[in-house]
Amino acid sequence: MHPAPNSGLAERVLAGDNRAIARAMSLVEDETAEGAALIGQIYARTGHAYLVGITGAPGAGKSTLVDRLTAEIRQSGQTIGIIAVDPTSPFTGGAILGDRVRMGAHFQDAGVFIRSMATRGHLGGLARATSDLALILDAAGKDLVMVETVGVGQDEVDIVRTADISVVVLVPGAGDDVQAIKAGIMEIADIYVVNKADREGADRMVQSIAANLSLQTFAPADWRPPILKTEATTGAGIGELWAAVGRFREHTKDRRMARQRARQEVRLRDLLSHQFMDYVEHTLPPGEFQRTIEAVAQRRLDPYAAAADLLTKVIGSPRAAGTH
Repeated sequence: MHPAPNSGLAERVLAGDNRAIARAMSLVEDETAEGAALIGQIYARTGHAYLVGITGAPGAGKSTLVDRLTAEIRQSGQTIGIIAVDPTSPFTGGAILGDRVRMGAHFQDAGVFIRSMATRGHLGGLARATSDLALILDAAGKDLVMVETVGVGQDEVDIVRTADISVVVLVPGAGDDVQAIKAGIMEIADIYVVNKADREGADRMVQSIAANLSLQTFAPADWRPPILKTEATTGAGIGELWAAVGRFREHTKDRRMARQRARQEVRLRDLLSHQFMDYVEHTLPPGEFQRTIEAVAQRRLDPYAAAADLLTKVIGSPRAAGTH
């Protein structure tokens, strides 16, 4: 059992109190027992917000795009939560870029909550706590949650495990159009956005993406990812992008629950792995884990045998050696 979080914190989050939301997010990011308990208290009140993932390579203009998209969405009165995942500072452990500064136009808007967070070394472009931060914003009543990833290239496929829709942002003129098409992020897009479309090479990039899509097989009822051109600095194409998000949402509304179930399975497996490793390291005799690593490194023990040995010491006889 987890200890209860600060008295009334969950209720204040559910009421949409921004200070409570920020406090709850800090508890979750710090991986505290209070944070886990709070998620338990609010979880039943989640599942209503629509999660939009914005991903793509560094320099694609994702933050400016999110800023413009937020302005477009707010015209309809919908409330928005933004989670901007930044690289981790090697000095402070915090987020380096600080998207709240870059999105300053919305800082005074009560209908927009912006949170920058650091990856803290977590691979895949998303910090481990991102899903829980999205849950907090969902519970707080936000209609939409946008997650902007750190921008590390093809490792950002984690976004598809977090969001209801994945928007992949690309930029022309970098000289790597072909490599971009091959990158792993191209396989997760529900919408392609060629940003900075006023640059030379934008049309060529659109054609390259279209050629790549033509090699895939789509059933008549399948969603075929559109390729949109935007200029985030001027706002050109932003309305069309938001309209495309709406079309995708309508097209997939009957399958959203299945996608959510798949996301929760991945999340549960991730949490189990994380908690089990923590349990293993705290259950073994001091130094045992490091000694086993050293034995594997020196080829005195193979990794499968090492894992089976550690499992035996922690939980008794594991499954037959060699199964995985």
